[in-house]
Amino acid sequence: MSDLAREITPVNIEEELKSSYLDYAMSVIVGRALPDVRDGLKPVHRRVLYAMNVLGNDWNKAYKKSARVVGDVIGKYHPHGDSAVYYTIVRMAQPFSLRYMLVDGQGNFGSIDGDSAAAMRYTEIRLAKIAH
Repeated sequence: MSDLAREITPVNIEEELKSSYLDYAMSVIVGRALPDVRDGLKPVHRRVLYAMNVLGNDWNKAYKKSARVVGDVIGKYHPHGDSAVYYTIVRMAQPFSLRYMLVDGQGNFGSIDGDSAAAMRYTEIRLAKIAH
């Protein structure tokens, strides 16, 4: 018998699940869902801006397809769904979503009335001058 299995402590499964889930949920909220106090950006925002910078997708260069940037972000930095990454890009390109647009978008990025953005294959983006 190994040292780990010498003593078994009985626990109430209901209480253990409550406390374990609460600890997990709080770590997810703090680590991912809440914007950072320093700049107001979530990790996905930072990853998109970093990927665009690495691609050389600067404000004074030609636009690149949104799908290209989304693919790079998913493949290298943020292994989650493409729609979440594209939605992040769309919000950073909308003048009514953030105080300062961090992404300069070309194409249909939605409207303040709730119209959705065009598919990522139809839009092009580059870093806004303020984000460089």
